[in-house]
Amino acid sequence: MRDTSPALKLDDTSGPVENPFGAPFEFAQAEAPAAPVLFASPHSGVLYPPSMQAALCVPLIDVRRTEDAFVDELFAGAPALGGSLLAARYGRSVVDLNRDPHELDAAMFADGPPRVCAMPTARVEAGLGCLPRVGARGEAIYGRLLSRAEGEERLTHLHDVYHAHLSGALDAVRSTHGHALLVDCHSMPSVQPGRRALTDIVLGDRFGSSADARLIVRIERSFRAHGFTVARNAPYAGGYTTRRYGRPRRGIHALQIEINRGLYMDEQRITRSAGFDSLKQTLELVIAQIIDAARLLPKG
Repeated sequence: MRDTSPALKLDDTSGPVENPFGAPFEFAQAEAPAAPVLFASPHSGVLYPPSMQAALCVPLIDVRRTEDAFVDELFAGAPALGGSLLAARYGRSVVDLNRDPHELDAAMFADGPPRVCAMPTARVEAGLGCLPRVGARGEAIYGRLLSRAEGEERLTHLHDVYHAHLSGALDAVRSTHGHALLVDCHSMPSVQPGRRALTDIVLGDRFGSSADARLIVRIERSFRAHGFTVARNAPYAGGYTTRRYGRPRRGIHALQIEINRGLYMDEQRITRSAGFDSLKQTLELVIAQIIDAARLLPKG
């Protein structure tokens, strides 16, 4: 059963506040018998607010190439297998849900940043903060500075709402099962400057800190058994979501999965390729095995 986000409450007395973006995500509950697994797809959204589109200085498709296109579809079979699925509806360039909301570039805003900025990171300096300023080719995407209000609107009604739901859903799973596994689902470009051809799958567990090591071994074996090449933590070890929620000692495990886009899509046109259906069918076998492995996790 699919659900959408509730209206955000700013405080206990203000009452529900209408979200100007509508539903920021879709949430599909696990079908019975439910397992202690939540799959999330933060970068597969395809919606872009008109105000953002009006501010762009590049064609929209240039911005869309930053999406983890179709990843929500690849994992759409999870609820029928016992895992819930949370999928963002807005594009990654609107707000990056896998970034800390304080990873902001103050120079992007005409009247100051919407929130206190964290210490500059390489990602922010490259234009890939929580509110990205560059597209897939590293080019500036905006023809003007954003306002503080524009930035805060995206952070409040998209980023904050998404993570409030994700946090609550994980707590509910842990409460019911004694432990929970968050699988953060992504895709990666098939070719990257300065790198050889990437593997099919990259598993990120923050170098062993965000999930039980035995679980990762089982999941890696599952992918390999189905013919995928697999790497761990290189070049992706897991981002903000994996770091924030992965607390194995507290009973919440987090794993990031990156899928090579060359397996299933035309990366320039953003269309499904001939390999899409086959990949989805094989992934459903892997998803079932991930869910089985999660049932064996020790209680928190």
